[in-house]
Amino acid sequence: MNELKPLGIYIHIPFCRSKCQYCDFYSIGGSRDRRLVDNYIQALFVHFKETGALATDYVVDTVYFGGGTPSFFGADNLRRIFAELQHRFRLDKDAEITFEANPDSVTESLLKKLRSEGFNRMSLGVQSDKDDVLQKLGRPHTYEQARQAVQLARSCGFDNISLDLMYGLPNQTAAQWEETLRHVIRLRPEHMSCYGLKVEKGTPLWEYKEAANLPSDEVQADMYLCAVDILSEAGYEQYEISNFARPGFESRHNLKYWLGEEYIGFGPAAASDFAGKRYTNKPDIENYIRGLLKQDVPILSECETIPARERAGEYVMLRLRTNRGISPEEYEKNYLMPFEPLLDLIRPMAEAGLFLLRGGRWTLTPTGYLISNQIIARLQEAQERSEPLAKKR
Repeated sequence: MNELKPLGIYIHIPFCRSKCQYCDFYSIGGSRDRRLVDNYIQALFVHFKETGALATDYVVDTVYFGGGTPSFFGADNLRRIFAELQHRFRLDKDAEITFEANPDSVTESLLKKLRSEGFNRMSLGVQSDKDDVLQKLGRPHTYEQARQAVQLARSCGFDNISLDLMYGLPNQTAAQWEETLRHVIRLRPEHMSCYGLKVEKGTPLWEYKEAANLPSDEVQADMYLCAVDILSEAGYEQYEISNFARPGFESRHNLKYWLGEEYIGFGPAAASDFAGKRYTNKPDIENYIRGLLKQDVPILSECETIPARERAGEYVMLRLRTNRGISPEEYEKNYLMPFEPLLDLIRPMAEAGLFLLRGGRWTLTPTGYLISNQIIARLQEAQERSEPLAKKR
Protein backbone atom coordinates (compact mmCIF):
# COMPACT_ATOMS: atom_id res chain seq x y z
CA MET A 1 0.00 0.00 0.00
CA ASN A 2 1.32 3.45 -0.94
CA GLU A 3 2.07 5.80 1.94
CA LEU A 4 -0.65 8.38 2.40
CA LYS A 5 0.30 11.98 1.59
CA PRO A 6 -0.47 14.79 4.05
CA LEU A 7 -3.15 17.31 3.13
CA GLY A 8 -4.39 20.52 4.69
CA ILE A 9 -8.00 21.68 4.39
CA TYR A 10 -9.20 25.26 4.71
CA ILE A 11 -12.92 26.00 5.04
CA HIS A 12 -14.01 29.59 4.53
CA ILE A 13 -16.90 30.79 6.67
CA PRO A 14 -17.90 34.06 4.96
CA PHE A 15 -20.25 35.29 7.70
CA CYS A 16 -19.48 37.83 10.41
CA ARG A 17 -21.31 40.12 12.77
CA SER A 18 -19.94 43.24 11.06
CA LYS A 19 -17.16 44.24 8.68
CA CYS A 20 -14.13 45.87 10.27
CA GLN A 21 -12.87 49.17 8.91
CA TYR A 22 -9.69 47.62 7.48
CA CYS A 23 -11.00 44.22 6.30
CA ASP A 24 -10.69 43.28 2.63
CA PHE A 25 -11.32 39.54 3.06
CA TYR A 26 -14.44 38.18 1.38
CA SER A 27 -17.23 38.09 3.96
CA ILE A 28 -20.83 39.11 4.52
CA GLY A 29 -21.27 41.44 7.47
CA GLY A 30 -24.35 41.22 9.67
CA SER A 31 -25.92 38.27 7.85
CA ARG A 32 -26.78 34.80 9.06
CA ASP A 33 -29.85 34.28 6.92
CA ARG A 34 -31.09 30.74 7.57
CA ARG A 35 -31.77 29.93 3.92
CA LEU A 36 -28.38 31.25 2.80
CA VAL A 37 -26.60 29.38 5.60
CA ASP A 38 -28.35 26.08 4.82
CA ASN A 39 -27.68 26.41 1.10
CA TYR A 40 -24.05 27.24 1.78
CA ILE A 41 -23.59 24.20 3.99
CA GLN A 42 -25.18 21.98 1.34
CA ALA A 43 -22.85 23.45 -1.28
CA LEU A 44 -19.87 22.65 0.96
CA PHE A 45 -21.13 19.07 1.31
CA VAL A 46 -21.29 18.67 -2.47
CA HIS A 47 -17.80 20.12 -2.80
CA PHE A 48 -16.49 17.75 -0.11
CA LYS A 49 -17.98 14.77 -1.92
CA GLU A 50 -16.54 15.75 -5.31
CA THR A 51 -13.08 16.56 -4.00
CA GLY A 52 -12.86 13.78 -1.43
CA ALA A 53 -13.12 11.26 -4.26
CA LEU A 54 -9.89 12.72 -5.67
CA ALA A 55 -8.01 12.55 -2.37
CA THR A 56 -8.21 8.86 -1.46
CA ASP A 57 -4.42 8.60 -1.17
CA TYR A 58 -4.19 11.56 1.21
CA VAL A 59 -4.61 11.92 4.95
CA VAL A 60 -5.85 15.26 6.29
CA ASP A 61 -3.57 16.36 9.11
CA THR A 62 -4.74 20.00 9.46
CA VAL A 63 -8.16 21.61 9.17
CA TYR A 64 -8.64 25.36 9.46
CA PHE A 65 -12.00 27.14 9.72
CA GLY A 66 -11.35 30.78 8.75
CA GLY A 67 -13.49 33.72 7.87
CA GLY A 68 -15.38 35.87 8.30
CA THR A 69 -15.98 34.77 11.83
CA PRO A 70 -16.50 31.01 12.34
CA SER A 71 -17.47 31.54 16.00
CA PHE A 72 -20.27 33.89 14.87
CA PHE A 73 -21.45 31.13 12.50
CA GLY A 74 -22.22 28.96 15.51
CA ALA A 75 -21.04 25.66 16.98
CA ASP A 76 -23.85 23.54 15.52
CA ASN A 77 -23.13 24.69 11.97
CA LEU A 78 -19.40 24.13 12.41
CA ARG A 79 -20.00 20.66 13.84
CA ARG A 80 -22.24 19.72 10.90
CA ILE A 81 -19.55 20.77 8.46
CA PHE A 82 -16.76 19.01 10.35
CA ALA A 83 -18.76 15.77 10.60
CA GLU A 84 -19.33 15.73 6.83
CA LEU A 85 -15.67 16.51 6.22
CA GLN A 86 -14.69 13.46 8.27
CA HIS A 87 -17.14 11.38 6.26
CA ARG A 88 -15.58 12.40 2.94
CA PHE A 89 -11.87 12.54 3.85
CA ARG A 90 -9.46 10.41 5.85
CA LEU A 91 -8.60 12.41 8.98
CA ASP A 92 -5.38 11.84 10.92
CA LYS A 93 -6.02 11.00 14.59
CA ASP A 94 -3.57 13.76 15.62
CA ALA A 95 -4.86 16.37 13.19
CA GLU A 96 -4.68 20.05 14.15
CA ILE A 97 -8.25 21.44 13.99
CA THR A 98 -8.38 25.24 14.20
CA PHE A 99 -11.26 27.69 14.26
CA GLU A 100 -11.04 31.47 14.17
CA ALA A 101 -13.06 33.45 16.67
CA ASN A 102 -13.86 36.97 17.75
CA PRO A 103 -14.14 37.55 21.51
CA ASP A 104 -17.76 38.78 21.35
CA SER A 105 -19.00 35.47 19.91
CA VAL A 106 -17.08 33.11 22.20
CA THR A 107 -19.35 31.36 24.69
CA GLU A 108 -18.91 28.42 27.04
CA SER A 109 -21.49 26.46 25.07
CA LEU A 110 -19.66 27.03 21.76
CA LEU A 111 -16.31 26.05 23.20
CA LYS A 112 -17.59 22.90 24.90
CA LYS A 113 -19.38 21.73 21.75
CA LEU A 114 -16.37 22.30 19.52
CA ARG A 115 -13.88 20.76 21.94
CA SER A 116 -16.03 17.63 22.28
CA GLU A 117 -16.19 17.39 18.48
CA GLY A 118 -12.40 17.36 18.17
CA PHE A 119 -11.49 21.00 17.59
CA ASN A 120 -8.21 21.55 19.44
CA ARG A 121 -6.93 25.01 18.48
CA MET A 122 -8.50 28.48 18.67
CA SER A 123 -7.23 31.57 16.86
CA LEU A 124 -8.65 34.65 18.58
CA GLY A 125 -8.75 38.07 16.93
CA VAL A 126 -7.73 40.42 19.75
CA GLN A 127 -5.94 43.11 17.65
CA SER A 128 -5.55 45.62 20.51
CA ASP A 129 -5.92 45.97 24.27
CA LYS A 130 -7.31 49.51 23.91
CA ASP A 131 -11.11 49.66 23.68
CA ASP A 132 -11.15 53.07 21.98
CA VAL A 133 -8.84 51.73 19.25
CA LEU A 134 -10.97 48.61 18.81
CA GLN A 135 -14.03 50.80 18.38
CA LYS A 136 -12.35 52.97 15.72
CA LEU A 137 -11.34 49.82 13.83
CA GLY A 138 -14.93 48.59 13.85
CA ARG A 139 -14.08 45.63 16.08
CA PRO A 140 -17.26 44.33 17.81
CA HIS A 141 -15.63 43.51 21.16
CA THR A 142 -13.68 44.86 24.11
CA TYR A 143 -10.35 43.72 25.47
CA GLU A 144 -12.07 42.38 28.58
CA GLN A 145 -14.13 40.11 26.33
CA ALA A 146 -10.88 38.86 24.79
CA ARG A 147 -9.42 38.12 28.22
CA GLN A 148 -12.60 36.28 29.23
CA ALA A 149 -12.60 34.30 25.96
CA VAL A 150 -9.09 33.01 26.66
CA GLN A 151 -10.06 32.10 30.22
CA LEU A 152 -13.18 30.28 29.00
CA ALA A 153 -11.21 28.39 26.37
CA ARG A 154 -8.78 27.17 29.01
CA SER A 155 -11.60 25.97 31.24
CA CYS A 156 -13.12 24.09 28.28
CA GLY A 157 -9.93 22.17 27.53
CA PHE A 158 -8.19 24.22 24.84
CA ASP A 159 -4.45 24.14 25.41
CA ASN A 160 -3.46 25.59 22.03
CA ILE A 161 -4.58 29.21 21.73
CA SER A 162 -3.32 31.77 19.23
CA LEU A 163 -3.91 35.50 19.59
CA ASP A 164 -3.81 38.02 16.71
CA LEU A 165 -2.52 41.54 17.30
CA MET A 166 -2.11 44.49 14.93
CA TYR A 167 0.39 47.34 15.03
CA GLY A 168 0.61 50.55 13.04
CA LEU A 169 -2.90 51.47 14.17
CA PRO A 170 -4.37 55.02 14.11
CA ASN A 171 -2.70 57.26 16.71
CA GLN A 172 -0.62 54.34 18.02
CA THR A 173 2.85 55.08 19.37
CA ALA A 174 5.78 52.69 19.75
CA ALA A 175 5.44 52.95 23.53
CA GLN A 176 1.75 52.02 23.37
CA TRP A 177 2.53 49.01 21.18
CA GLU A 178 5.16 47.80 23.63
CA GLU A 179 2.63 48.18 26.46
CA THR A 180 0.05 46.19 24.46
CA LEU A 181 2.52 43.34 23.88
CA ARG A 182 3.47 43.10 27.52
CA HIS A 183 -0.19 43.24 28.55
CA VAL A 184 -1.34 40.53 26.14
CA ILE A 185 1.56 38.21 26.94
CA ARG A 186 0.08 37.90 30.43
CA LEU A 187 -2.74 35.85 28.87
CA ARG A 188 -0.05 33.21 28.15
CA PRO A 189 -1.14 32.14 24.66
CA GLU A 190 0.81 29.35 22.98
CA HIS A 191 1.00 31.31 19.73
CA MET A 192 0.91 34.96 18.68
CA SER A 193 0.52 36.61 15.28
CA CYS A 194 1.55 40.26 14.95
CA TYR A 195 0.52 41.99 11.73
CA GLY A 196 1.21 45.53 10.56
CA LEU A 197 -1.99 47.30 9.53
CA LYS A 198 -2.36 47.46 5.75
CA VAL A 199 -4.80 50.00 4.38
CA GLU A 200 -6.44 48.26 1.43
CA LYS A 201 -8.32 50.00 -1.35
CA GLY A 202 -12.07 49.43 -1.11
CA THR A 203 -12.18 49.33 2.70
CA PRO A 204 -13.78 52.10 4.79
CA LEU A 205 -10.36 52.92 6.29
CA TRP A 206 -9.02 53.68 2.82
CA GLU A 207 -11.46 56.55 2.49
CA TYR A 208 -10.12 58.43 5.50
CA LYS A 209 -6.55 57.11 5.73
CA GLU A 210 -5.02 60.57 5.34
CA ALA A 211 -6.83 61.74 8.48
CA ALA A 212 -6.25 58.56 10.50
CA ASN A 213 -2.84 59.60 11.89
CA LEU A 214 -1.23 56.30 10.99
CA PRO A 215 2.36 55.69 12.15
CA SER A 216 5.08 56.19 9.55
CA ASP A 217 6.85 53.27 7.87
CA GLU A 218 9.87 53.92 10.10
CA VAL A 219 7.77 53.76 13.27
CA GLN A 220 6.06 50.58 12.04
CA ALA A 221 9.50 49.03 11.46
CA ASP A 222 10.47 49.90 15.03
CA MET A 223 7.22 48.36 16.29
CA TYR A 224 7.97 45.16 14.39
CA LEU A 225 11.49 44.83 15.83
CA CYS A 226 10.07 45.62 19.28
CA ALA A 227 7.65 42.67 18.92
CA VAL A 228 10.50 40.35 17.89
CA ASP A 229 12.54 41.31 20.96
CA ILE A 230 9.73 41.26 23.53
CA LEU A 231 8.23 37.99 22.33
CA SER A 232 11.65 36.35 22.22
CA GLU A 233 12.26 37.40 25.83
CA ALA A 234 8.90 35.85 26.76
CA GLY A 235 9.79 32.48 25.20
CA TYR A 236 8.18 32.82 21.77
CA GLU A 237 10.25 31.80 18.75
CA GLN A 238 9.75 33.74 15.54
CA TYR A 239 9.14 30.96 13.02
CA GLU A 240 7.65 33.15 10.27
CA ILE A 241 7.72 36.87 9.50
CA SER A 242 4.58 37.65 11.51
CA ASN A 243 4.20 34.53 13.66
CA PHE A 244 5.64 33.54 17.02
CA ALA A 245 5.14 30.38 19.03
CA ARG A 246 6.21 28.54 22.13
CA PRO A 247 8.16 25.37 21.24
CA GLY A 248 5.90 22.83 19.54
CA PHE A 249 2.99 25.22 18.96
CA GLU A 250 3.69 26.54 15.46
CA SER A 251 0.59 26.64 13.26
CA ARG A 252 0.89 23.37 11.39
CA HIS A 253 -1.77 24.44 8.91
CA ASN A 254 -0.21 27.78 7.98
CA LEU A 255 3.20 26.13 7.67
CA LYS A 256 1.74 24.16 4.75
CA TYR A 257 1.37 27.39 2.76
CA TRP A 258 4.92 28.54 3.52
CA LEU A 259 6.57 25.15 2.99
CA GLY A 260 4.85 24.50 -0.35
CA GLU A 261 2.77 21.55 0.85
CA GLU A 262 -0.64 20.57 -0.53
CA TYR A 263 -3.92 22.03 0.67
CA ILE A 264 -7.51 22.37 -0.53
CA GLY A 265 -9.70 25.40 0.13
CA PHE A 266 -13.50 25.23 0.30
CA GLY A 267 -15.83 28.21 0.06
CA PRO A 268 -15.85 31.48 -1.91
CA ALA A 269 -12.43 33.10 -2.37
CA ALA A 270 -10.65 30.01 -0.96
CA ALA A 271 -7.44 28.95 -2.70
CA SER A 272 -5.99 25.47 -3.27
CA ASP A 273 -2.68 23.91 -4.27
CA PHE A 274 -3.49 20.29 -4.94
CA ALA A 275 -2.29 17.56 -7.30
CA GLY A 276 0.04 19.92 -9.16
CA LYS A 277 -2.57 22.59 -9.80
CA ARG A 278 -3.31 25.89 -8.12
CA TYR A 279 -6.85 27.20 -8.25
CA THR A 280 -9.04 29.78 -6.52
CA ASN A 281 -12.80 29.93 -6.03
CA LYS A 282 -14.67 33.05 -7.08
CA PRO A 283 -15.34 35.49 -4.20
CA ASP A 284 -19.12 35.18 -4.51
CA ILE A 285 -21.22 33.02 -2.17
CA GLU A 286 -24.27 32.94 -4.46
CA ASN A 287 -22.10 31.81 -7.38
CA TYR A 288 -20.47 29.17 -5.17
CA ILE A 289 -23.86 27.80 -4.07
CA ARG A 290 -25.33 27.83 -7.56
CA GLY A 291 -22.23 26.30 -9.15
CA LEU A 292 -22.23 23.35 -6.76
CA LEU A 293 -25.94 22.76 -6.22
CA LYS A 294 -27.12 23.44 -9.78
CA GLN A 295 -23.86 22.74 -11.60
CA ASP A 296 -24.59 25.48 -14.14
CA VAL A 297 -21.85 28.05 -13.44
CA PRO A 298 -18.10 27.63 -12.85
CA ILE A 299 -16.96 28.25 -9.28
CA LEU A 300 -13.27 28.81 -10.10
CA SER A 301 -11.80 32.21 -10.91
CA GLU A 302 -8.50 30.67 -11.98
CA CYS A 303 -6.78 27.32 -12.35
CA GLU A 304 -3.25 26.64 -13.54
CA THR A 305 -0.53 24.03 -13.57
CA ILE A 306 2.64 25.50 -12.07
CA PRO A 307 5.86 24.93 -14.06
CA ALA A 308 9.03 23.85 -12.25
CA ARG A 309 10.77 27.23 -12.61
CA GLU A 310 7.83 29.01 -10.99
CA ARG A 311 7.82 26.44 -8.19
CA ALA A 312 11.49 27.21 -7.64
CA GLY A 313 10.63 30.90 -7.31
CA GLU A 314 7.89 30.08 -4.84
CA TYR A 315 10.29 27.97 -2.81
CA VAL A 316 12.53 31.00 -2.36
CA MET A 317 9.66 33.40 -1.68
CA LEU A 318 7.74 31.24 0.79
CA ARG A 319 10.61 29.54 2.62
CA LEU A 320 12.30 32.87 3.27
CA ARG A 321 9.20 33.91 5.19
CA THR A 322 10.10 31.23 7.73
CA ASN A 323 12.99 30.44 10.07
CA ARG A 324 13.60 27.26 8.04
CA GLY A 325 14.97 29.31 5.17
CA ILE A 326 16.39 27.87 1.96
CA SER A 327 18.90 25.07 1.44
CA PRO A 328 21.27 24.99 -1.58
CA GLU A 329 21.15 21.17 -1.69
CA GLU A 330 17.37 21.05 -1.36
CA TYR A 331 16.92 23.73 -4.02
CA GLU A 332 19.16 22.09 -6.62
CA LYS A 333 17.82 18.58 -5.97
CA ASN A 334 14.13 19.52 -6.16
CA TYR A 335 14.18 22.12 -8.94
CA LEU A 336 17.35 21.30 -10.95
CA MET A 337 18.36 24.96 -10.81
CA PRO A 338 21.80 26.27 -9.75
CA PHE A 339 21.96 27.94 -6.36
CA GLU A 340 25.19 29.81 -7.10
CA PRO A 341 23.49 32.88 -8.70
CA LEU A 342 21.41 33.28 -5.54
CA LEU A 343 24.46 32.77 -3.33
CA ASP A 344 26.27 35.60 -5.12
CA LEU A 345 23.54 37.93 -3.86
CA ILE A 346 23.06 36.35 -0.44
CA ARG A 347 26.71 36.57 0.69
CA PRO A 348 26.99 40.39 0.64
CA MET A 349 23.55 40.69 2.23
CA ALA A 350 24.69 38.35 4.99
CA GLU A 351 27.65 40.68 5.63
CA ALA A 352 25.11 43.52 5.91
CA GLY A 353 23.17 41.62 8.60
CA LEU A 354 20.21 40.58 6.45
CA PHE A 355 20.92 36.82 6.23
CA LEU A 356 22.18 34.10 8.57
CA LEU A 357 23.57 30.66 7.69
CA ARG A 358 22.26 28.08 10.19
CA GLY A 359 22.63 24.34 9.75
CA GLY A 360 23.35 24.70 6.05
CA ARG A 361 20.26 26.85 5.45
CA TRP A 362 20.07 30.55 4.66
CA THR A 363 17.49 32.45 6.70
CA LEU A 364 16.57 36.12 6.90
CA THR A 365 17.28 38.04 10.09
CA PRO A 366 14.54 40.22 11.66
CA THR A 367 16.11 43.20 9.84
CA GLY A 368 16.05 41.18 6.64
CA TYR A 369 12.38 40.38 7.15
CA LEU A 370 11.66 44.12 7.11
CA ILE A 371 12.76 44.35 3.48
CA SER A 372 12.00 40.76 2.49
CA ASN A 373 9.94 41.79 -0.55
CA GLN A 374 12.90 43.62 -2.10
CA ILE A 375 15.32 40.82 -1.22
CA ILE A 376 13.09 38.11 -2.67
CA ALA A 377 12.52 40.15 -5.85
CA ARG A 378 16.28 40.40 -6.40
CA LEU A 379 16.74 36.66 -5.85
CA GLN A 380 13.94 35.82 -8.24
CA GLU A 381 15.41 38.08 -10.91
CA ALA A 382 18.68 36.14 -10.63
CA GLN A 383 16.69 32.94 -10.80
CA GLU A 384 15.00 33.97 -14.04
CA ARG A 385 18.36 34.65 -15.70
CA SER A 386 19.90 31.28 -14.74
CA GLU A 387 19.78 28.11 -16.81
CA PRO A 388 18.63 24.73 -15.43
CA LEU A 389 21.42 22.44 -14.25
CA ALA A 390 20.53 19.79 -16.85
CA LYS A 391 21.13 22.27 -19.68
CA LYS A 392 24.45 23.42 -18.23
CA ARG A 393 25.67 19.83 -18.15
